[in-house]
Amino acid sequence: MTGELPLGPDPRTARLARIHTALIAAFGRIERPDDKRRHPVWTLVQGVIGAQTKTGISNASTDALLARFGSWEAVAQADASELRALLANQTFPKVAAERITACLTAIVEERGAVDMRHLSNLPDEEAMAWLEALPGVGRKIAAGVLNTSIFERRQLVIDGHHRRVMQRVGLVTQGADTARAYAALMPILPEDWSAADIDEHHLLVKRVGQVHCRPARLYCDRCPISADCDTAKATR
Repeated sequence: MTGELPLGPDPRTARLARIHTALIAAFGRIERPDDKRRHPVWTLVQGVIGAQTKTGISNASTDALLARFGSWEAVAQADASELRALLANQTFPKVAAERITACLTAIVEERGAVDMRHLSNLPDEEAMAWLEALPGVGRKIAAGVLNTSIFERRQLVIDGHHRRVMQRVGLVTQGADTARAYAALMPILPEDWSAADIDEHHLLVKRVGQVHCRPARLYCDRCPISADCDTAKATR
């Protein structure tokens, strides 16, 4: 019996690489400088309170929490009404206050303090699982903590824009949630992409979703990735 022939590279990986190149050509580089990579706990808090809120607003709210209370342990013990007042600019301030209290309290109960340094010694899968076990933390936030903070791990952040674009492109099945989209895309990322490359890829795909591939309106005729998009091909 002859041995099995090698399968060769996954064509979806080459497709992602072409999409990335086309996005850079259309939008330019979107690179996160080192001084914009925040502490993992700050990144976690920003993600937990930031549901359906613009990033700049959530960033300011996260800074305000730490400035007011001085430590994340103090935030965990803060009065609920005071938290809601500080989070008033969030889309759902009451929910944000409840979630951040529950999340930080859970970390204190397990670690004795709001300390996530142990994640730096864990493999990515174990670190992701630990984060997702926290109240209010899903796949997007967990990946964000590992990828966009000073941890700088090879994890793909997927928000609503990213998922929608990849579904229309044809690399993620229609109706897939964030976890299923992550499971479809992570194995086909180019092996030579660094954590910074993966971060930039997410931000570029998100830009397409904001500008060309809107939830209720598609502008395929001017989209830079239409040549690699199943939906764009079907509309022509």
